[in-house]
Order: sequence, then structure tokens, then C-alpha cells
Amino acid sequence: MIKRTLEQIAAMAEGTLSGAVLNAAAGGDFADIPIQGVSTDSRTIAPGQLFVPLAGEHFDGHEYIDTAFAKGAAAALWQQDHPLPPGNRPLILVDDTLHALQRLAKAYRRELALRVVGITGSNGKTTTKDMTASALSTVYQVLKTKGNLNNHIGLPLTLLQLDETMEAAVLEMGMSSRGEIALLTSLAEPDVAIITNIGESHLLQLGSREEIARAKTEILAGMKDGGLLIYNGDEPLIEQVLPEMPQPAALRLLRFGMGTDNDLYPVSIQMDGQSTRFLSNDPDAPEFHIPLLGRHNVTNALAAYAAACSLGVPADKAAEGLAASSMTSMRIERLEAPNGAVVLNDAYNASPTSMRAALSLLSELTGFRRKIAVLGDMLELGEGEAAYHGEMGRKAAESGVDLLYVYGPRSRNMAEAAAERMPADKVRYFPDKPEMIQNLVSETSAGDVVLVKASRGMKLEEAVQALLCK
Repeated sequence: MIKRTLEQIAAMAEGTLSGAVLNAAAGGDFADIPIQGVSTDSRTIAPGQLFVPLAGEHFDGHEYIDTAFAKGAAAALWQQDHPLPPGNRPLILVDDTLHALQRLAKAYRRELALRVVGITGSNGKTTTKDMTASALSTVYQVLKTKGNLNNHIGLPLTLLQLDETMEAAVLEMGMSSRGEIALLTSLAEPDVAIITNIGESHLLQLGSREEIARAKTEILAGMKDGGLLIYNGDEPLIEQVLPEMPQPAALRLLRFGMGTDNDLYPVSIQMDGQSTRFLSNDPDAPEFHIPLLGRHNVTNALAAYAAACSLGVPADKAAEGLAASSMTSMRIERLEAPNGAVVLNDAYNASPTSMRAALSLLSELTGFRRKIAVLGDMLELGEGEAAYHGEMGRKAAESGVDLLYVYGPRSRNMAEAAAERMPADKVRYFPDKPEMIQNLVSETSAGDVVLVKASRGMKLEEAVQALLCK
């Protein structure tokens, strides 16, 4: 984590020490206070950290300054449009605490001798992040984005978690509108950027897949000169919008995907129900073995492999790291239920692209008595949501699903479309989640494989938990 004096922090955040602090600084007190780490949460702040009180529409962290100092905060940022709190506390006055946090993170990143990989895309960001970090960790000390800290607050906090021993960072970059990736990449200044794909997530906000592609390719804006962009060559929209985007000098490009016109592609894929083995067209690469299922994860692995190799990791070491990858939960997480059923927990999020991939995986699995899909609403799809849900119902029927459980108001279209192509008694629509879970648990038995997938807001991990308790 960042370790600097209060005076150094003030300079990096482009703030000024408060008057009380300046007076004490003349005596050599406050200016030399050591800061070890940064927190925006007064409830969990650790002794010695800098407290950053963020102000939002429905909250204001400045109201919790007493709690932060009571728990050991060494100092705090303070937004100048707020009255100074009572007492002679070490404060750094700034125009805006969020912007100051971002400036601090950017300045700190520039002080570190660090290799940075930035990852964005509609689907697969987190899985690709996990695999890239694992491949790099065979050679370097690596920090990766934790959880969902991939936005304008989370990414700066991740950068400030780095310490001087770290040699590489793998940073996930999320967005919901134009300009957000441009901000994140300007803070991270990646040496390598990965665009996993362009899907339909955020159609509600952006209106078209072309605009989504433009939003994702904003990652170029902050890249270092001579940087490498690794992008999904199976998606023509990326190449379509690339010429429109600000780019670093001497940008290098590498295309990955399933198509043989890409620079890097698989030439054989084998799944055993628990993991995937595959070969690639790279003559220097060994056979790959990843602890994940699905062809889409093969392409994610190829992107991670390319990023690691571009930063000096030998091919065999990169493959070794991919095999040892530890995945963030709820991304096609294979679990064993007590009754002998296999549960594929992919309940973290869903879009048409990721749901197609999950259903394709289900269709390819062999050796199970029955294939059961538990699907819920896909959110933020805009005007086309009814058509997309209908398409997923038809896809489920074509994938050989034996039983389809559907939950959510938007997913009624999914159930109706599926019932046109498979026996109506095998399609079960539930507007009530507890009722669906109860029915699902009573129906599932040994030899079944159950795929669970929906957007985050549907919380279908509750169905997974119920199956695991059976």
C-alpha cells in the first residue's frame, strides 16, 4: 500500500495542508505524519490510513470524520466547500475529494516501476483478469483488482493498494456510459490492454453495440506509447471503431479469437466436465489446461496468455499459471451438490452474449442424466429486451435442455419462446423466486447438471445455495 508523508500526499493529490496543520508543520509535526494506506470507509479504516470522505447524492463521508479519527486515521482529505471540523486535525484541503483520490492514485502509479495490464469488455473481464494475474504471477509479484473495484472509485483504491515490491498490476475496467473507461485508463496508464468482446450489456444507456464498442476502445486513450492492444478479432465492431479513437504512438495490435484469421486461436478443444484442455496455433505454446469450462473461456485464456508473454513471461510459465488460476466466484463455478447433482454457478451477471456462451457450454457437456437450465432476467438491454429474452428461450431449446426453469418478469418471453420448441411441461416459468427454488430443489437429483444464470439484480445465487444445502 502507499506509504508517504502527509506533505507528500498533499502534493500528489494537489491539495494544501489546512491552516492548523501548517502552523504545526512549522514545528515539524503534522507535515511528517506517515500515511500507510487509504480508505473511504470510516467503518473499516485501519490505524495510520488516510481517510477520504466521499460525497454522494445520498451520503456525505465528511459526516464520519470523528469515527475515522477515533479508529486511528492518521489524516484526512477535506473538501473545501465544507466547513472545517472542530479540533486541530491533520487535514488536506482539496477541491473535490473524489478527484483528489484519483489524482493521488495517478501520481502514485507514476512513481512505481510497474507493468500494467488493463482489461475491459462486455463479458469475461473478471475471468480474464484472474487468468492474466495467475500467468504473470509465475514471474512477477502481481496485484489484481479485487471483487468489483473496477470503477472510478475502486480502480484508484486498487492502485493505492500497490506497494514498492509489486512488479505488475492487472486492472479490470468497468463502465456504464461513455467517458468512464477513458478516465480509468488515464489513471492506470496500461502497457497492455485487453478487450474481451463487445456484447449487449448497457444497451439501455448507450443505445447500440457500436456505442458500446466505442466506450470499450476508450481504453486506448491512456495507454503508454508502444503499448499492445489485445482484442477479440471475432468482433468486427472493434476494428470498425478503432480508427475513431485516440491512440498512443506506435500502438501494437494482436487479435485473438476462435477464427483462424486471428493472430492467436485454438486448434483443438477438449472438455472433461471439470476443466478444458486445448492447443493453439502458437508453435511455442504447450498444451493449455484451464480449470474452467466453455469455449468462451478458451478465448479468455488466450488473451491472458498473450498479455503475459508480451510482458516477458515464458510460454511454458504462462501456461503453468493459467492451469493454476484461482477464479472469482459465480463465473461458471462448478460445484457438487450433496445429492450428487453438479451445479454450474454463473449467477454473477448475464447478457445475451454470456448467456449464449453458457448455454453452448451446457449443450457440449456429456455424461449427465439430465441438463437443467435455471435462467433469469437480463437487465439494461433497452428496447430490445423482449427480443433478446425470446432469443435465449429458443437457444435453450436448441441446446438440448431437458428442463428449463425461468424466473423474472422479462423472462416470460424466454419461457414462451422455449415452449414453442420443446415440450411445454419441460418449461417452468415462475414469477415467485422462493416457489421456483422449492420446485427446483425437489426436482433435482444425482446425475443432473444444473446451469444457473441471470443478471446480478436477480440474485439467483439463492437457488445455488438452496441446491448445495439439499
